[in-house]
Amino acid sequence: MQTILITGATGNIGREVIESLVALNVKAEIIAAVRDIAKEKDTFMKFTHLSYRSYDFENPQTFKSAFKDVNTLFLLRPPHISKVDKVFRPLLEIAKSSGIERIIFLSVQGAEKSSLIPHNRIERLINEFGFDYIFVRPSYFMQNLTTALRDDITEHRRIVLPSKKAQFNWIDVKDIGLATAHLIRDFATYKNQSFEITGSENLNFKQVADELSRLISKKVEFQSINPFRFYFRKRREGLNHSFALVMTLLHSLPRLQEPPEITNDYKNITGREPSTLQEFIHREKKALLP
Repeated sequence: MQTILITGATGNIGREVIESLVALNVKAEIIAAVRDIAKEKDTFMKFTHLSYRSYDFENPQTFKSAFKDVNTLFLLRPPHISKVDKVFRPLLEIAKSSGIERIIFLSVQGAEKSSLIPHNRIERLINEFGFDYIFVRPSYFMQNLTTALRDDITEHRRIVLPSKKAQFNWIDVKDIGLATAHLIRDFATYKNQSFEITGSENLNFKQVADELSRLISKKVEFQSINPFRFYFRKRREGLNHSFALVMTLLHSLPRLQEPPEITNDYKNITGREPSTLQEFIHREKKALLP
């Protein structure tokens, strides 16, 4: 029987992966890797057959017990962790010695082309250790509007980023979770491949601000600023160096690149069409209002 450990279980992606695995009735033991088991049992109370393991990316002492008797690992990179060799090399060493055979890694679209981003190095480490793998490379999360960018939208009616007219492909985290669950369920079919999970629209942030203005009936403006200025703005807001740097690169590097490729991977894996940004804004409208 497959035993699947879900890291980042309480975050947007991890939660959606668990939801979709349960919805697909995947025949496996599903284990949520969490820092506080007692607390998170309330979070997942509707999943009566979910198991739990104590786990913390920044505490290697938790790795061995969390990985015991696990054969499939869903792995992601917490946004604030950029020191790949410090965190992910020992993590993968212990995963290998614990008998984990398969890793589904939540990477990012274009990771194979950019050595500047941590996901690139993690993908190479997974290959170096000889795991069977699936790299899930999604495009830009729609949920960034309701998380990282939300305060500026709800409090100041603006989006401030160093992206100029760069286009981003927009994907719903729910769609990422569903595609990932299909890939986990049918691992043997998809193993040792990479999949770019994209939505159907490439839009720049001026277009997104205009769409937000129309759909929530509140004017939202887009302001593009210098990447250095953006970095220090994020630092003043309390982000640590690594997280601020990753946010800066994420929103400035696309200025130097071609528009993202739109793939059919999501439809080929799930048999469905991806959500549109309009559908997402309608669904999350309450979160985007003051």
